[in-house]
Amino acid sequence: MHIPLTPPEVTAIMAGLAPDQLLALFGQGGAPSPLVNGTYLHWDELRHRAPPDGLTHEQWWVRIKLARLSQYKQLPLLGKAGQPFVISVPENAQIELHHIDRDAAGQIAAAGPMHGEHRDRYLIHSLIEEAITSSQLEGASTTRRVAEQMLREGRKPRDTSEKMIFNNFKAMALIRDIREEAISPERILEIHRIVTEGTLENPAEAGRLRQDDEISVRDRQDNSLLHQPPTWQELPERLERLCAFANQPESSAPYVHPVLRAILLHFMMGYDHPFADGNGRTARALFYWAMARSGYWLMEFVSISHFLRQAPNQYVRAYLHTESDDNDTTYFAIHQLTTLRKAIAALHDYLNRKTTEQTQTERLMVQSVELRSRLNHRQMTLLTHALRHPGEEYRIDSHQRTHGVVYQTARSDLLALESLNLLVKAKAGNAYLFIAPTDLRGKIERLAATSELLTE
Repeated sequence: MHIPLTPPEVTAIMAGLAPDQLLALFGQGGAPSPLVNGTYLHWDELRHRAPPDGLTHEQWWVRIKLARLSQYKQLPLLGKAGQPFVISVPENAQIELHHIDRDAAGQIAAAGPMHGEHRDRYLIHSLIEEAITSSQLEGASTTRRVAEQMLREGRKPRDTSEKMIFNNFKAMALIRDIREEAISPERILEIHRIVTEGTLENPAEAGRLRQDDEISVRDRQDNSLLHQPPTWQELPERLERLCAFANQPESSAPYVHPVLRAILLHFMMGYDHPFADGNGRTARALFYWAMARSGYWLMEFVSISHFLRQAPNQYVRAYLHTESDDNDTTYFAIHQLTTLRKAIAALHDYLNRKTTEQTQTERLMVQSVELRSRLNHRQMTLLTHALRHPGEEYRIDSHQRTHGVVYQTARSDLLALESLNLLVKAKAGNAYLFIAPTDLRGKIERLAATSELLTE
């Protein structure tokens, strides 16, 4: 990976300018902006762009950097040399935060599928997705189909890759349980122990801060050094500082937007690399805890690792830009905000698609002449309900009471649906249950298609 060039020193550039050059510098194009065409560019990218007329690249950088300096907030988080990290919220970040506030903490316009039994099903799906992709980011190599089957069936992992995914699933479930709690170093160590149990060369390192400085972040292709984390002796104090920042009330100064606070927790875990392995998985779990604690309930159903895995180099580059430019975490924050927006938009698209599919299936049931001839109005009503409530259990006596029919008629209704493979029959004690299958929509569509063909 290309290591970004360190930006030129602003004070040194300004010291070399004559008074008229300084005046010209700030007279170019109105008030200085921290953005270039809406983008928060690093010097390594800026130097390849054409500067405004009358300015060199270095002078252009001075204008941009001074605009950023005026917006920086100093954070209670420190770099390796003890210098504080800073963050700003330029307009593009404000726009992203507005959309995330609206779409991840508010109500969903098409919220129907996110309630009742559907909610649990979507939650399991998202937990599985995050568990798999977060593990794949750090080397797990099993297929999605095998991993999902393992988690849904509850079978034991067969190898290290499956164990990583199983551990991540357990950690994400823990995050749901502790989202109302303050975070502590002990809790972070517990999360790390869960995500790494049975996957480390030295099992004793699970849930324990690293005890040497042999760890470093290196390029996977050429093994070049990308980042040397702080020394291990500093880790206990740095973890205490991180937890204090995580638990700060919103009224604390400086004010940091809750989403940015969650992103900064993610960043610092990656920067400090406090563990021998499993730092990324722990960092992402901590991010989910912070988002849940701040009321962004929709994040339970969103997988950020899915999108991080699509462009891992951009993820690493956001770290490198921050470290090479005066500890400016804005680079990392903007990258993560963009990732979040993509993940949330994907979930909304998924929900809208499922809602449309469900509506189309219900319409198909009504419009299909053959289905209407084979199903009575009671069965049609039950299937419409079952489409909206996968996994729902139906009993003969409750169906009887709902529709005011005799027991034998209710029994015939349900058995007929079971014979068409539209309900699954099971026994609970002496009574029979009829369960709505999760793939009911597809079963109805296939039955309708087959029935219509038979009548042609």
